[in-house]
Amino acid sequence: MKTMKRMSLILVLNLAFSTTLLAEIWSDVDKEQRWAEQIIDTLFDGETIWLDASGHEFLAIDMEASDGDTGRAAIVVHGIGVHPNWEQVVRPLRVGLPEHGWHTLSIQMPILLNDAESYQYAPLLDEVAGRINAAIGYLRERGQENIVIVAHSMGATMTMRYMEDVPEAPVLGLVLIGMQGGSETVHDNAATLEKINLPVLDLYGSDDLPGVVDFTERKADAARTAGNDAFRQIRVEGADHFFDDLEDALVETVAGWLEDNAS
Repeated sequence: MKTMKRMSLILVLNLAFSTTLLAEIWSDVDKEQRWAEQIIDTLFDGETIWLDASGHEFLAIDMEASDGDTGRAAIVVHGIGVHPNWEQVVRPLRVGLPEHGWHTLSIQMPILLNDAESYQYAPLLDEVAGRINAAIGYLRERGQENIVIVAHSMGATMTMRYMEDVPEAPVLGLVLIGMQGGSETVHDNAATLEKINLPVLDLYGSDDLPGVVDFTERKADAARTAGNDAFRQIRVEGADHFFDDLEDALVETVAGWLEDNAS
């Protein structure tokens, strides 16, 4: 009996310790605040707003379409450790897509310190659904019913986790830019693609990261398994993971695909 009680006590202590550890592995809210202050002080295009996910306020940048209220909007999801006005990929899209008739809402995703490895983001994926749902709710309250998600790198992986957690998500299409696979990711993106039948653009550069380029066939196989005829892969020649010096090509490619598949 004493042995059983001792084992029960050890189990309870281990569970408590594990819970404490999980509680400590969370989005770096201090870093989020520093990013927010920097963005608010320097923003020229769009309006900063605050959204709420389970009691946590996070920054977003709202920008109307140049043509006014078009009823369609793109939620822009950044990559690992950065912010919703990041100059590579994120800002070109959030500012460029409004010129093509898309309202954009670029949102702050969960982040860690700069030196954090991708695998350390695994616990933060639990926060993703709350943030994207808050963004969708904000847009729908303002009459934006045609909503898509445009996500880069870790943001694309977070979007896959979102689609796993919210399989009936009210979005009409996904643009996944530089989505990695294999050991580089913290979620089985291909397994999620096997369950998706809405329009999906898998966009990458010819000079992208190995974890992206080497993963293209597996993603295509996953879409075929899903029977998703609305899945398309586009490779931009000469583009690296961040589409440096090819920002116009990035925006034009995304806008063109959205016009044909999600309008």
